[in-house]
Order: sequence, then structure tokens, then C-alpha cells
Amino acid sequence: MKNLSRWAALAALATLAVACAGPNEKVGRNGAVREEASTAVDLAEVPPPPADMATRASPQLAIAPAPIVVTGSRVAGVSPPVFNEQRGYYYDQGRDRFPSAEQNTFKAVGQEPISTFSIDVDTASYSFMRASLTQGVLPTPQAVRAEEMINYFAYDYPAPVSREQPFSTTVDVFPSPWTKGRKMVRVGIKGYELPASALPRANLVFLIDTSGSMNAPNKLPLVQRSLLMLLERLGPEDNIAIVTYAGSAGVALPPTPVRDKARIASVIESLGSGGSTAGAEGIRQAYALAARNLDPKGVNRVILATDGDFNVGITSTEELKGYVEREREKGIFLSVLGFGMGNYNDALMQALAQNGNGNAAYVDTVGEARKVLVEEATSTLFPIAKDVKIQIEFNPATVAEYRLVGYETRMLKREDFENDKVDAGEVGSGQSVTALYEIVPVGGPSALGSLRYAAQRKAAGSAADEYGFVKIRYKRPDASVSKLLSTPIGRSREVASFEAAPRDARFAVGVATFAELLRGGRYTGAMTYADVLEMVTPAVGRDEFGYRTEFVQLVRGAKSAASMARLGE
Repeated sequence: MKNLSRWAALAALATLAVACAGPNEKVGRNGAVREEASTAVDLAEVPPPPADMATRASPQLAIAPAPIVVTGSRVAGVSPPVFNEQRGYYYDQGRDRFPSAEQNTFKAVGQEPISTFSIDVDTASYSFMRASLTQGVLPTPQAVRAEEMINYFAYDYPAPVSREQPFSTTVDVFPSPWTKGRKMVRVGIKGYELPASALPRANLVFLIDTSGSMNAPNKLPLVQRSLLMLLERLGPEDNIAIVTYAGSAGVALPPTPVRDKARIASVIESLGSGGSTAGAEGIRQAYALAARNLDPKGVNRVILATDGDFNVGITSTEELKGYVEREREKGIFLSVLGFGMGNYNDALMQALAQNGNGNAAYVDTVGEARKVLVEEATSTLFPIAKDVKIQIEFNPATVAEYRLVGYETRMLKREDFENDKVDAGEVGSGQSVTALYEIVPVGGPSALGSLRYAAQRKAAGSAADEYGFVKIRYKRPDASVSKLLSTPIGRSREVASFEAAPRDARFAVGVATFAELLRGGRYTGAMTYADVLEMVTPAVGRDEFGYRTEFVQLVRGAKSAASMARLGE
């Protein structure tokens, strides 16, 4: 019993310190989280659980080991679940699941001049990366989506002047720091920010996972704190309902005006966890509740808070996607807040959010909850456009090859751009979206190699002073027909050196470089984490909430984690 108590105490200390506290937070007494410099805890120092742990644990808290699952190219081996004897919370590892997608490759403009993709304003990948580095380990490459890391940060793009044209477009061209002779093209769009007086009424249904797997400090307790923060951000006439699911689903709170905060907060604070995960039934009940209280002129949204473990009822991703797609057409959108590590089903969460016309965020700290649900509440909750697609046609007279950085899970066919039946991403009030391309100018260092019999192509009728042409299609939130915006990628926007590029552009490329290195560094040449620091440190600029400064520290943490990984090989 003495060995079990020592093991449980060490496991509890490690899990609490690294899972609940972010890079600038520390766990204090009574579970409080206060912002301080955190102390790294190495989970490798926690001894394995005693062999007879399962027989000593209480039956209702014993967790059966899950089978090994394949996630893309990654086989997730399952370590024994950790049982904390004193606190009784769930701890698992090795069962996180991520969507599998090959990195974008270089395309020859002569063969494939057009690049088409759906915008992505999700940020889940960034905060999952941060949670991994907080534990002193590099994230699995499948968890890294470059576009979500780039778009975690706001950029100083000029704002559109009216809601009639809800986007402004900014284009920059500058030398690539990855390969001499190539160039970076940054395409940024900025959404119109709705004034507070114009925000529509919100009809929100919180769908909260209260299953046994949510019984951990960085799961249900963090969900509760997150929702209480959002409650303070909403208006008195907004409505909130709560559905919970664990074994079976049920309505914990019928639609209630936010002016009755005490009642709503009481229900949130009373939630507890236990049982299996009847997520599909919970989704049905949440949508039914949203439909019953539907506001044709307002925002109708289900907000799912979970670690993504659906193991009762419909568990097929395709079936769940089809269901949320049908509900989307009724005007009810779905957003997802992911929590926890070790059993996080990112693949399912991404699929639900993308098909539900919502966004996906991963909440690893109280600070991240504040960012998503307080500081960025209007962009998280109030859309200004849906089905937003970007298509770029590259000019064969000036560009030989190109590669889109990220957006692998958002790629569309060329013909999808004109097809209003094809779903795409949603943009919220005031949000910005950034896309980066690395291009090879005609005569530059090819990534594909030359062809002996390649026909000499001429750009008939194309402007020699353009690298390409950007087109954006979008629909208003209540519309079924898209509108078109367009702008050229003019050579007049080009600067002669990377250092002369706009500060925000240099920071975005630094973040992209970091993401590419975490994914293996296939396209970044000789770049290292030290090079990332050289790029981003002077480009931090105005940093009101400290997110860019935190990123610099994460890069330093990745350097250390990479060194430790090499020592352990």
C-alpha cells in the first residue's frame, strides 16, 4: 500500500502540474490556477503503477485498457491508465487521434496553375502543440496543422469599411527564408467586425461530456471554468441551455435567459463525471433543444465540450458528419471545444466542426479559455460569412512552381470553387485568415526538377507584372448564393529582402517554419529552431495579451525537447 500511495501521489503531482497549468500559469491551493512562471515536470519520473493496481482501485473507477489504434501513420500504443487513489481522477495516454493528411507538395504551374481551398480559422492544433511542449515533449507530427498555428495569432490587416463587403484582402511578396531564389506570398483577409449594438441574439446549447473520461483536472473542471467565463461575456437576452451526456443524455438546463446567471452558473458548477460516452444521443438532444428555441434572426449554435470519446450509440464519423450537415441546413451551427490529452479524438472533433459550420478550439489552460470565450467571443460566436473559399491562379509567365503551406485537410477541387453546394469554412466577426505560399519564379531553383521534353509555355494575355490572381467566394450567414471578391498578386507588392517584409508577415513565416519543423522540416531547407527564434523575436511587435511572447518561449521549449529526444534515442 505504501508503494501505491507514493506512485499515486507522484502521478497526481505530474498530471496536475502539466495538464492544468499553461506556460504562464501555476496550480495553487484548492485547485486555483494563478499566472506565474511554471516549473516543468517530467512525466518520465513518475514510476509505473503497481502491478496489482486494478485490483486495489474501486470498481467504479477502474478503467479497462483500450486496444491499440492506428491514427494515420502513427500507432498509438496504450499505457496503463493512471488512477489517483486520493483524488480519483482519470489519466490516460497514447490514445489521441488525429486526421491523417499528406503534406502539400510543390505543383508545376504549367500543369496545375490553380490552387483551391477552404479557409480555416480553427486553432486547436496550436494549443495542443503548446500542451505537449508544456509537458516537455514534442507533439506528434499528425497533431500539427500549419494553418491553425499561423491563424492562432491576429494580424494587422486593414479592416473592411462596411458590412456590404465583409472582407479586405492584403497580399505581400518577399524572399523565402527557406530556399534562396524562391519567394513567399502571403494572402491575408480581414473580416468586418460587428459593432456591439449590431450583435444578434444568441441561442446557445452547451453540450457537455460528463463521461468518466472527463474526470480529470484538465477536463470537466476546466470546461466548467470556461463556460462560466463565456456566461459573463453574453448579453442578458441571450439564451443558454445545457445538455449532458454520459451513458445516457439528458437536459440539465432548459433554455434560460442569461439575465438569470445565478441559475445557469449553479447548473454548470453542479456537473459531475462518470459513465460511458453516449455522445451521439447528446448531439441529437442538443440540436432538438436549439431547434425548439430557434431564433431566425439570431445565432443558433450548439457548443460541444468534450475530449472526443464517443463510445455509445452512433460512433461512425461519417454518420455523425451527415447528421450535423443536415442540422446545419436548418440554421443551427456546431462549434467544438476540446479538452484533455491521452484520449483526445481530434479527428472526430475536426470533422464535426467543419461539417457543422463552426470552429474547433482546444482548451488546455484557463488562459486559453479566456482567449477563445472572452477576448475572441464575438468572432467565435457570431459569423459574418460562411462557405468561404480561396482560389489562386498562378501566372505561368512569372511562376514555375508553388506550394501551399498547410490547409491539407481543407483542400478543394478546382470546380468546387464555383459550386455553391460545396461546404467550406466560416469566418466570425473581426477574424483574420492568413495563407502562405512558397513559389518558384520562372528561372528559379526548381523543387520538381526539369523535364527534357517540357513544352515552352507562353502566358497568352497574362500580365507580366502579376504573380497570380486571388479570388474569394463567400456567402452571408443566411444566404445560399455566394459572392465573389478578387485581387491580383502584383509584383509591385514585392520587397527585395525578408527583413524588409512587413513585421506581421515575418512573424507568420516564423510560425509556419516552426510548424514545418515539427512536421519533419521537409520543405524548410537547413532551418532550425534557432532560426525560428531569429525570425520571430524581432517581429513580436505589439503584444497586448502576450501570445507572441509565449510563442517565443514555446520555440525555446521545442529546442530543449528535441535535444532530450535525441539523447534518448
